[in-house]
Amino acid sequence: MKKINTSPISGTQELLPGAQAIFDSIKAKISEVYHAHGFIRIETPIIDRAEILFAKAGGDTEKQVYRVFKTAETAEKADEALRFDHTVPLARYVVEHENDLSFPFKATQIGRNFRGERAQKGRYREFYQCDIDIIGRNSLPISYDADIISTLLDAYGTFLETPVVARINNRKILSGLISALGLVEKSADIFDIIDHAEKVPLEATKERFENIGLSENEINKMVAFTNLHGSRDVVIGNLSKLDLNNETFTEGVNELDQVLKLLEAEGYAGKYEADMKIVRGLDYYTGTVFEFNLPEHKEIGSVGGGGRYENLAGNFTDQFLPGVGGSIGLTRLFYVLNENGLLKSDAEKLIDYEIIPVSENENGYAMGLAKKLREKGFVVDVVLTDKKLGDKMTYAAKIAKNGVVVGETEIVTGNLKVKNFATGETSDLII
Repeated sequence: MKKINTSPISGTQELLPGAQAIFDSIKAKISEVYHAHGFIRIETPIIDRAEILFAKAGGDTEKQVYRVFKTAETAEKADEALRFDHTVPLARYVVEHENDLSFPFKATQIGRNFRGERAQKGRYREFYQCDIDIIGRNSLPISYDADIISTLLDAYGTFLETPVVARINNRKILSGLISALGLVEKSADIFDIIDHAEKVPLEATKERFENIGLSENEINKMVAFTNLHGSRDVVIGNLSKLDLNNETFTEGVNELDQVLKLLEAEGYAGKYEADMKIVRGLDYYTGTVFEFNLPEHKEIGSVGGGGRYENLAGNFTDQFLPGVGGSIGLTRLFYVLNENGLLKSDAEKLIDYEIIPVSENENGYAMGLAKKLREKGFVVDVVLTDKKLGDKMTYAAKIAKNGVVVGETEIVTGNLKVKNFATGETSDLII
């Protein structure tokens, strides 16, 4: 009989229990920080109408979306798809429930998303994203952009020992520069080239600019702009020196300056930099954009990001609902931490106490003891196999921190001993 392949599908993550416990712990810490910053948890369906998801997707993203259909015969009629992020479904959610929400609406979603991109190390087709978003009605002050970034920095700080840096930009700056240079018709291409500039050699970037018809002088200006990064004083100062008479450019510089000032005032100096390479590929971003990187592990690239979207809900309603949001790519981040030995080397034992009855005669007492310990808040399991005591102890030592043997004598005397499997020491069990 031919055996069915049981390995996980390429591009998915499947963890052993110890690693899963660490993953879940990180996810819980992120959720706690989000909640502490005033974000309210919601859930949107994993499956949504394709017209909803494609309303603002475009480009490569739309090509990567997984369509959903019931049978092969209905494939051409499929009008549903798996969500590729939380942001577009959130826009639909806010429009649907607008009258029942309070604005600004601060929401968090933590769950799986799906993109059919080529699977490779650190990049997955099924992945967890831990999102926060703030939606305004009619307006949303730029200060909320800093609120999102500072919340995410705090979340990283709860579980990362390696430094994380927020790289921040504003898309209006590049839009204004393009307009001032008379290159508006080439905007989409220029944004795409800059978005990929960090992943290719400088000469390749110049060649791409040349291929879309930019002159040598225009190419030099774009390259100089793209390479601009650093502290608020350095970047804002250099942008101001360009002396461009363009309203969009000026607005973008002022917004970026305001966000950076707020982060400085909150005490995040040294944890961010302004960077003109950050423009974000998704078309729905309209202002502030940012990404998070691990400077000591540049090979992984971005481990999170987000930005301002003024008109994401425009396809669903005439009501103006501007927003800003950000996301931690937890699956990718967990991968790089694990690959670089930044997670605990030994699988974390999930069970506080393993109760080990000598025979099935003690099973009832053992299960009652387990109930009492659980009521104290401990994680407790009972070995109910009919193996020898030595085998039961070996099993317990693999999965639990402590073991409690229950035999006839222990039941009669009530004298229960706890063995710490890490140290080998025993002590009295006090309930």
